[in-house]
Amino acid sequence: MEKETRGHRFVEGLGIMIIVLALVRCAFPGVSTPQVAQVAETADSLQTDTVITAQVETPVEESAPKSDYQVPETRQVATRYLADGQRPHRIKGVTSYDKAFPDSNYVQLVAAQYWGVNPVKNRQNAEARSDELVYMAASPYYYVDPLQRSIPYLVPRAAILLQDIGQAFFDSLQVKGIPLHRLIVTSVLRTEEDVMKLRRVNTNATEQSCHLYGTTFDICYNRYKTVEDPEGPHRPGVRDDSLKYVLCEVLDDMRRQGRCYIKYERKQGCFHMTVR
Repeated sequence: MEKETRGHRFVEGLGIMIIVLALVRCAFPGVSTPQVAQVAETADSLQTDTVITAQVETPVEESAPKSDYQVPETRQVATRYLADGQRPHRIKGVTSYDKAFPDSNYVQLVAAQYWGVNPVKNRQNAEARSDELVYMAASPYYYVDPLQRSIPYLVPRAAILLQDIGQAFFDSLQVKGIPLHRLIVTSVLRTEEDVMKLRRVNTNATEQSCHLYGTTFDICYNRYKTVEDPEGPHRPGVRDDSLKYVLCEVLDDMRRQGRCYIKYERKQGCFHMTVR
């Protein structure tokens, strides 16, 4: 009888413990979560924190909108195209002005006397010799400065050379994608009276000037005339150095073809040339 009472009490106590454990589990469900699951959850939490930290440390420039980014000017120049879709040619120039254009006045004088006319006395004499000289001040390819010590006349051979230089300069500017500019001619035919007046101002001026024979002219290399459309927008400016490099290429080709002698004049700022 006593054994049955003890067994009954044991069963009642075990039932009470089960009920208590069930209540604890309902009140605290995390008690029954395995440690492996807790470790995985902790790892996920750490990974999330790391990603957030990386986003915070990202430089502001990388998150800027793409529309605010400007392509450097060098890339814009490198990707320019002409109207026909071709890439513009490079500007090369010459390695040395003095070496490319070394022809002195003495060398040019021989050609001037061979291809030129007898020296012209004055302007009236030049106008009367229209069978030997041509008026060259009107051209779409070059501009003639107001002349103080010369007149706008050349022998036909020299006039054709000047016209060809101006046209080749236009063509070269076009294939290089540079706005068109006209050359500026600063000196042409000098009469004997012009030489006498010039020697009064400049004692270094020689009496044996190539300009006396209508075979010689000077082209300025530090000034150019922009070709403008009267009804269109204003043309963008171009550095004179760039235009000078292009002009050097044209003149170097003409000289290599044996069409002229050229001297690079530093003080006068021009190319002094004589047809040959």
